[in-house]
Amino acid sequence: MNGPYTYRLLNPPTDQKNVRFTAKYTRAELEQMTTFQLRGICDKERLVEGFANRLAREELIRVILRFRSAEEHLLITRPNPGGFERMESALQRNWNDRRQESGGIRVPAKITLYQGVRTGRMDNYRIESDLPWLSSSNVLLVNAMGELCGVLNVVKDERLAGVYYLSRHRDAELRETANHSYSLLFLRRQESEYFYNLYYGDKPLLPLKLQGHRVPVAELIIRGTETTDAVLAIDFGTSNTTAGAYLDSSYVTAPDTGMSSTVQLNAINYVSFPGPAGAEGDWIEVLPTAIRVADCTNPEHIVYVFGEEALRGTDVAGSRATVFRGIKRWVNDYKRIEELMDSEGNTATASRCDILAAFIRYVIGTAEQQFKCRFRNLHFSAPVKLQPQFIEMFTDILPDYRIEAEDALDEGLAVLYNTLADQMERGTFADGEEYQALVIDCGGGTTDLSSCRFRIEDGRIAYKLDIHTTYENGDTNFGGNNLTYRIMQFMKIVFAGYYAAETRLPDTDIDALIGIPSGDLYRHVDEFDVDAVYAGLEERYREAEAILPTAFKRYEHATRDEYQRVLSNFHLLWSAAENMKKEFFLRTGILRSRFESEQVLSAESDLNIAVLDRWLVSVIENGRFRDEYGLPDVVFNIREIQLLLKADIYNIVRKFLDDFYQEGRLQDYSIIKLTGQSCRIDVFREALKEFVPGRSIEFRQKAEDLSRVPELKMACLRGAIRYLNAKKMGTIEPVITNHIPAIPYTVSAWTHTGREKELIASLESNRVRGSISRPSHAAEVEFFLTASGGKLRQRHVYRSRPEAFEPMPYEEIAVLYGRDIPQDDTDSIRNEETKYFVFAGDSRWGFYVVPITRRDELLHLGPKRFFAFENDLSELDFFDGTK
Repeated sequence: MNGPYTYRLLNPPTDQKNVRFTAKYTRAELEQMTTFQLRGICDKERLVEGFANRLAREELIRVILRFRSAEEHLLITRPNPGGFERMESALQRNWNDRRQESGGIRVPAKITLYQGVRTGRMDNYRIESDLPWLSSSNVLLVNAMGELCGVLNVVKDERLAGVYYLSRHRDAELRETANHSYSLLFLRRQESEYFYNLYYGDKPLLPLKLQGHRVPVAELIIRGTETTDAVLAIDFGTSNTTAGAYLDSSYVTAPDTGMSSTVQLNAINYVSFPGPAGAEGDWIEVLPTAIRVADCTNPEHIVYVFGEEALRGTDVAGSRATVFRGIKRWVNDYKRIEELMDSEGNTATASRCDILAAFIRYVIGTAEQQFKCRFRNLHFSAPVKLQPQFIEMFTDILPDYRIEAEDALDEGLAVLYNTLADQMERGTFADGEEYQALVIDCGGGTTDLSSCRFRIEDGRIAYKLDIHTTYENGDTNFGGNNLTYRIMQFMKIVFAGYYAAETRLPDTDIDALIGIPSGDLYRHVDEFDVDAVYAGLEERYREAEAILPTAFKRYEHATRDEYQRVLSNFHLLWSAAENMKKEFFLRTGILRSRFESEQVLSAESDLNIAVLDRWLVSVIENGRFRDEYGLPDVVFNIREIQLLLKADIYNIVRKFLDDFYQEGRLQDYSIIKLTGQSCRIDVFREALKEFVPGRSIEFRQKAEDLSRVPELKMACLRGAIRYLNAKKMGTIEPVITNHIPAIPYTVSAWTHTGREKELIASLESNRVRGSISRPSHAAEVEFFLTASGGKLRQRHVYRSRPEAFEPMPYEEIAVLYGRDIPQDDTDSIRNEETKYFVFAGDSRWGFYVVPITRRDELLHLGPKRFFAFENDLSELDFFDGTK
């Protein structure tokens, strides 16, 4: 998918007096905007010369840069071979031992820099100065002899005047010298750019008269980075990703617990990422699962940005840069090649493996920067049906890390353990008594239902846990994105009606669009299904497409301008809907919401003002596009949104719990737990009460800080971390039994005579393995997956590569596959014959194929492949341009 105009709804940065900072713009950013956008900036920023006169596009850019120019700084970040040596040579030629120290720049008394770990805003190395020439620039680390020891950056804090902070790329060269009298050499803009061009260029430059200001550092320490045994747990979500680790007092030899450190010893530490306002704003414990191509000029070194930076509108307005969202869906096709484009129109291709690895390595790198160590042990929580695929994928794309497999918890079990750990800490469990729990996990893209029977015994040396889990049901096509899309549909209908020159969409009221009283919605879903509830809304949405189009895939063969307009419409409305969902369901006192172009004070405490830093939608009138950059005078209220989502949420709860209710099994569960970001919506609890009135539902959001990441989102990550630490410390002795579902499919293959051979039999627990032979030169073997009704569902192909086989005696094969590959079956393999062993995995969510061949009387083992019974994580893609 090509990259969007991306708009973000956020409160713009303010200073300590809550006065909004003046917006700044770069030429590169302005040159990507339309004339209408440029005039909109002049109007918004009160640039009279720009909006009072009908200036041409270039003149508008000149006016904006004259009054609102953001300086572009050339900072040395990524290492370049030979650059450090060229800088060192230039520094030696210009070094002056009698250089006066500068008293106008205040630096921290102690600075610790780590090899292989980046330094950034979270390290809190604050620089203060009122010198007018100081700005964001390169800073040289030197010793008393004038030797170059490293290159850092000083970055201006946009929120505080005269305040800067130190940063450094993780791979930037850093040298510890015998002379430890270190200083920071601050450069003027011209000097900084000179060293930048010297570092990255290979052309000779004119001599430089160095006038930098040297500031000694009382204590500067350069350390190597220690590899820790701690496990970094990552909850890789459809919409958002979180990460954290339990760090004890010995996770590294000498933990950094100084004033600049964020590490809390003997506690769970969550990784923080830049929030919507960027690195200068608040950092939060959640990272949007999004990737944008920043630069693909060099196909061998593609630069990506991640999370909020990938979505930030001020950076990519009008851009064609490729943006990926929903990358969790790639798990069953993660080796596909994707076409990429950056904002300048440069193109390249990259494997999904590389894109996914770049995202995960960014998460790991951020953790290492904050915790000052190197991680080698990773734990990924995944949906139970797809856990083998996720472990296999991450093992493949991250070969230099150890991916936890033996003690890996699926998402449902991690949430359940978090509840058990709470009970053990509070001592609220009855020793030896059996409990039953249901967990409904509604994430960004999927919803799962798991049940658990557990018993906790206070043993002599540890808690003994007997846990029996069962995956009950799931929907890979329903999650938080479905709710965002529903709100977007409603917004689009309302806005189209607002902007239409003629009233072509008369019914934009929610009661007219749904047409069913709130009290009758559940009965209507029971009798006529959920699609009947939204039939009127869907019809109005299709009509709104003719006025306010968002399905950009339909415009792939139109002009570039038309395609970009529709792409922009989609991303603006999606961001507006996502923001409104968060505001209504995270801030409990908000009952109404409207849009403004800047922050305004409202005396009405129930009214949320959603600030849009830019607004431009393209409306079709008489077959032609016209620009609308006036914000719609529309107020949305919580009753409308609740009525809009009520049927969808009830339908998914009904799908999961109706059989339990009809069979009378719900009364057996003492705990019904809702988790996942979407479950904080009160409508979930209301729907649950139709099936479990008066039951104990663990639902409430912790009230300490409702503006930050909901506890419901962190339950999975927190549960995984607590389990791994408890297991490591020996405080629990867990026995976890995953009850294996009956196999609803048959796996077969054809023999050379054309006879179908059944390898795994449907629903028969004693027929979960088989084998078929081929000549060793066969390049492909087909396996057929058939549903219980005899319908062919999938065709899987195992591609054999002779060079991938390794010589291995049966004794070693037995250690790996003794239960599934008996010795009698390998003894019968002849020379130049390959036998393909097929067996169901322990979880029975798919089957494995393991080939063994005999060459010169020796057995050779081939690579194991896993094939899922249910191949797609989700069939719905809200970002494919069809919505």
